[in-house]
Amino acid sequence: MPTIDLNADLGETTGGIAVADDPAMIALVSSANVATGFHAGDPHDIAATVRAAAERGVTVGAHIGYRDPGNFGRTTLDIDPDQLADETLYQIGALDALARAHGTKVSYVKPHGALYNTIVHDKSQARAVVDGVRAFGDLPLMLLPGSVAIDLAEGKGLRVIREAFADRNYTSAGTLVPRSEADAVITDPDAVAARVLQVATTGAVTAVDGTVLRVDAESVCIHGDSPGAVELSRMIVEKLRADGIDIRSFL
Repeated sequence: MPTIDLNADLGETTGGIAVADDPAMIALVSSANVATGFHAGDPHDIAATVRAAAERGVTVGAHIGYRDPGNFGRTTLDIDPDQLADETLYQIGALDALARAHGTKVSYVKPHGALYNTIVHDKSQARAVVDGVRAFGDLPLMLLPGSVAIDLAEGKGLRVIREAFADRNYTSAGTLVPRSEADAVITDPDAVAARVLQVATTGAVTAVDGTVLRVDAESVCIHGDSPGAVELSRMIVEKLRADGIDIRSFL
């Protein structure tokens, strides 16, 4: 039976103000990218998310980012590579401590927002992230296909999990359409479900200009903070199962 991992960005509740319905999303996905407090999230609410993930057997990943909660980590920062490496290690370690206290652990790392997009092309920052991850251990890194970070990570002996996005449009170059542009996000539920099915069955996505891009993704991200995210995720899960595709963590 074909399989695909579904992941969602969770743990971003700060001071009791929820960004997504974490319990509902955890019931649907197989991997949870849990915030570390740098772009969003606070220790108490992050702990609640990892506890829920542990109870459901959902794989926990560290959703590391720039230390920039004011911009939700969506603005690229000119940061010293040594500082970025240390902050990467710090974020993983903090989340792993909370995870282990609740019966699970950090099993992979996924950069968030602007950091995720920056290390697609910025070798200095990509190397810093890889060094920070490697300092913690041999955790897999979840990255966008085509990122310079992929070669650097594999060169350090790290496993790379190539990722596709269910509700984001792609340029013909294989990068995500910037959120500043009107067509960055796919809002039609049928189109989102079709995208996930395309990735799961063919390993490809179709860019905004019709170009078919080979991504060979092992995981597909569903954004839990999008309007109607829970209902959309249920639709995706139902469609995948109806087509004989098993939702399972990549580990």
